[in-house]
Amino acid sequence: MSGTETSGFGRRHPAWLTLPAALGGLIVAAWILVALTVPWWTPYDPVAVAGRRLMAPDAAHWLGTDALGRDVLTRTLWGARFSLSIAVAVIASAVAIGVVLGAVAGFVGGIADGIIMRLVDVTLSFPPILLAMAVTAALGPGLQNAAFAMIIVWWPIYARLMRAQVLAVKEREHVEAAIASGAPPLRLLSHHILPLCWSPIFVNATMDFGQVVLLAASLSFIGLGASPPTPEWGQMISEGANRFYEWWIAMGPGIAILSIVLGFNFLGDAVRDILDPRRA
Repeated sequence: MSGTETSGFGRRHPAWLTLPAALGGLIVAAWILVALTVPWWTPYDPVAVAGRRLMAPDAAHWLGTDALGRDVLTRTLWGARFSLSIAVAVIASAVAIGVVLGAVAGFVGGIADGIIMRLVDVTLSFPPILLAMAVTAALGPGLQNAAFAMIIVWWPIYARLMRAQVLAVKEREHVEAAIASGAPPLRLLSHHILPLCWSPIFVNATMDFGQVVLLAASLSFIGLGASPPTPEWGQMISEGANRFYEWWIAMGPGIAILSIVLGFNFLGDAVRDILDPRRA
């Protein structure tokens, strides 16, 4: 695939500059802006009664009210603060742990590689949702415990990815030349190997943001994540699950989850196209 595409007017633009990429960036930027500024402009308190119980959407409550009379739109917007903060914490921690252990496994090899990769294999042998449920159930419900469980689920992915990158890069000629010139191991790893290993990590992390939001909502839905009255999307959907005729209770957080997962997936595709040298 070439690095540029020609529009109908003959102008050329980067192949990654597509409508899905722009849409994904716009969705993610919008939700980040909401999460950062929502306390200053939402009309209602997310945990306080704002009207009559189970009011259908109207001019005063655009997404209606829930079983306790709280404004659903306000709670949906506030939910972005919890979901995005959890996603940032989980991805940052998983990347940090996975990159360090994966780099050690690939660079040192031997016993260290065997121990780390067997631990990775054991962790990845469990379905992610079941492992997260088991860890959270053992630690107790709560957003912090759910985040810790998701870190356990995600770090092996980055460890395996980084190990593969290190193994590939350390066989290149410039690394062999650095070894021949007497570069110490730590400098060899930090200056000659790791700088060439980050592209797949960035791409994977961008796409995983949406998956973390989805898994966090799933844990809250079954009662292992956020607890009432926290305005968290999964917990809100759980509240509306048994109220078929009050469809608006679950619609807001459901659309929020759908949009942010799609946004990060589109953005991840764009990041992949930017960082992939074969598309340049």
